[in-house]
Amino acid sequence: MSRISHIQIDDRNLPPPTPEIDQERKVAIFDLLEENSFSLPKRDDRVVPDGPFSVDLSIREKRLVFDVTSEGGDKAAEFHLSLSPFRQVVKDYWAICESYFDAVKNLPPSQIETIDMARRGIHNEGARVLQERLEGKAEIDTDTARRLFTLICVLHFGG
Repeated sequence: MSRISHIQIDDRNLPPPTPEIDQERKVAIFDLLEENSFSLPKRDDRVVPDGPFSVDLSIREKRLVFDVTSEGGDKAAEFHLSLSPFRQVVKDYWAICESYFDAVKNLPPSQIETIDMARRGIHNEGARVLQERLEGKAEIDTDTARRLFTLICVLHFGG
């Protein structure tokens, strides 16, 4: 069972999310827990649990932190990623999301679809960056990367 069975987002020091951001977060968590692929590669002679895993996602000291434990609560891994490679794509993602949220309220479906296609393209780029940053630390599929990227955006928005 190489998957995430529980995810916790540490947003204690963040401002309250807007309704749109809160909805993005809820959907990403729901979709992630419904279906994901997450495994820890074997490194050196260290024993790596198979999962399922619990993941605590936070920003500490300006770094993205994945704290991974087994379902039994045993520490499986912890990795810290620089936020620098994410900054521009997160900024672009939130800018296009604002346009999308406004479009849904005011524009015809054809224009909403155009903005949504651009939003998905930026989202895919963020997922690709995440997969690259996790290389050698965790193995995830594209859909899992997309959902985790959304959660990183939620953390980044507040941070």
